[in-house]
Amino acid sequence: MSSKKQIRRDAIAALALEQGAVTVGSLAERFDVSMQTIRRDVDALCEGEMLHRVHGRIELSEEFLNTPFDQRAGTNPLGKRSIGEAAARLIPDGSTLFISIGSTPLSVAQALRSRKNLTVITNNLNAAMALSDELSNRIILPAGELRLPDRDILGDDVLEFFGQYRVEFAVFGVAGVALDGGLLDFHSTEVRARQAIRANAQKSLLVVDQSKFGRHAPALGDNISDIDTIIMDRRPGPAFAPLLDPLENRLVIAEGDAK
Repeated sequence: MSSKKQIRRDAIAALALEQGAVTVGSLAERFDVSMQTIRRDVDALCEGEMLHRVHGRIELSEEFLNTPFDQRAGTNPLGKRSIGEAAARLIPDGSTLFISIGSTPLSVAQALRSRKNLTVITNNLNAAMALSDELSNRIILPAGELRLPDRDILGDDVLEFFGQYRVEFAVFGVAGVALDGGLLDFHSTEVRARQAIRANAQKSLLVVDQSKFGRHAPALGDNISDIDTIIMDRRPGPAFAPLLDPLENRLVIAEGDAK
C-alpha cells in the first residue's frame, strides 16, 4: 500500500473516531478524491472490528463508542467511591497533583475534599469544582475550549500546560485495559494527556474500576506494568490474573463491596 493511501485511511479512521460517524461523500470532498477511491478505503477499514458501513456513511461499532460523562459517573458509584477514598488515603495535606479527565478521577477529587493546601493541576473542570470549596487549595486550569458534555479540556495546548509543572502525584483513569495490559482510551489526545501527566509526576496512580478490564477502546498508550500504583474496587476475572499477579505489590484493592 502506498504511503499516501495509508495516511488517508488513517485520517479517515481518526475522523470516524472523533465524530462517531462520517459520510462517504464528505470524505471524498475532504480528501479531494473520487467516490470510488473513498469506497475502497471504507471497504478496507470496515474489514476490522472498529468501523462498519451504514447507508452511505461509516460508524464506530457500539463497543468503541464512548458513553456520556454523566452516564459514566452514574455507573458503579460504590466501586468508584471506594477507589476514590483509597486513593485519597495516599495523598496527604499539602500535596501537589495532577488529576486527569474522567469519572473515576473525579471520585478521587471528591474524596480529597477534606484535604488542605493542595495544589491541583487539572483539565477536569468537574474535579476542579469538587475541590474549590476548600480555600487553602490552589487549583490551576489550562486555557482552551471546554469539551461538552464531559466538561474537560483537551488539545495540544493542554500538553504544553502539563509540561510546565512537576508534581508528586498523577491521578488518572483509562477507558479500558487490554489483556496484555495496554491502556486504552477513545481519543489519541486523551492518551497524550495521560502520558504528559505521568511523565511529570513522581508517582503515578491509575484509578480503574474492574469493569474497564477487557473493555475496548481504539487509542493505545502505555501499559499497566508501567504504573506505580493501581487502585481498583475489586479484581477483574481470572483472565487477567497472569497480568496482575506479578504486579501484586503495586495493587490497592479498595474496601467495599461494589455492585
